[in-house]
Amino acid sequence: MKIEGKEYRTIWFENNVVKIIDQTKLPHQFVIKDLKNIKDAVNAIKVMEVRGAPLIGATAAYGLVLALIENNDQSFLNKSAEDLISSRPTAINLKWAVDRMMKKLSGVNSDKILEIAVNEAKDICEEDIKFCENIGLNGLKIIEEIYNKKKDTVNILTHCNAGWLATINWGTATSPIYHAHKKGIPVHVWADETRPRNQGANLTSYELNEEGVKNTIIADNTGGILMQRGEVDMCIVGTDRTISTGDVANKIGTYLKALAAHDNNVPFYVALPSSTIDWETKDFKDIPIEERNSEELSHMEGLDENNNVKKVLIYSKKSKAMNLAFDVTPAKYVSGLITEKGICEASTEGLKKLFK
Repeated sequence: MKIEGKEYRTIWFENNVVKIIDQTKLPHQFVIKDLKNIKDAVNAIKVMEVRGAPLIGATAAYGLVLALIENNDQSFLNKSAEDLISSRPTAINLKWAVDRMMKKLSGVNSDKILEIAVNEAKDICEEDIKFCENIGLNGLKIIEEIYNKKKDTVNILTHCNAGWLATINWGTATSPIYHAHKKGIPVHVWADETRPRNQGANLTSYELNEEGVKNTIIADNTGGILMQRGEVDMCIVGTDRTISTGDVANKIGTYLKALAAHDNNVPFYVALPSSTIDWETKDFKDIPIEERNSEELSHMEGLDENNNVKKVLIYSKKSKAMNLAFDVTPAKYVSGLITEKGICEASTEGLKKLFK
């Protein structure tokens, strides 16, 4: 996808260094950052310089490459894998990618292990790009159906950022939107601000602007009244973990959007690659829900009058805050899961039909 007219991916490997777009600096600064060792990779995931389930997985894969460059030792590699998995607990892609890498590297001679690790990390990235492209082509059919009935702009509500900045390219929730836009279908996106880190405002709107897709940032609680007014044709969100029953863990606030959509008969779709499916967990209560630093709520960053980025306190110093990062949307509120293999019902049976 594009930034200032130039094609980029969110992560790439160059001269034994992993390159990322530092997403904590967006939208005010575009910074490409070098990850030079395993600590850099773990930190990038923890502080959300990279975020989004597929991109976290890719960063973890390359993190193991950096670990091997730093110290080609099995015990060091094992410790690095543990550190990566513990860096963010909710997104299943992280563990999936680490497990895949470690399985590939098991029993490999030390003189060949780095080359194999690099190739596997690249394969994970290429797979994700293809999966996200196919998600877009499958989701495009839904947008086309709405447009053919409406013959007017299709208004889509999304939450947080499940765009190309959350993957390697294309995105999950945004991929159908980009495909529709490229096909000439008029689309407009209602981008939830998505407190507390404002990924919808800072990232989704930013990347849609760069691609020329019409969008409007709204406060997180505005979606309900827009649905009541008939100004939302469909919702598409991403997911950090979808369990085998079809229940969806995603950015906090997703559940409330699904409830509003259900009450107003607005289709609510979840877009995901198969790497985001947790086949082992059967009860959504067993999904680990990350609780992040309350400072994400109490402080905000923005540009001052001199175009300098500043962080400011927005609460009383005496106020306390709780910062749960994710919630779970039960499968009964999900109209369908848009995957690289097609669209299915959000259920065990639906998933099994696509994934044998």
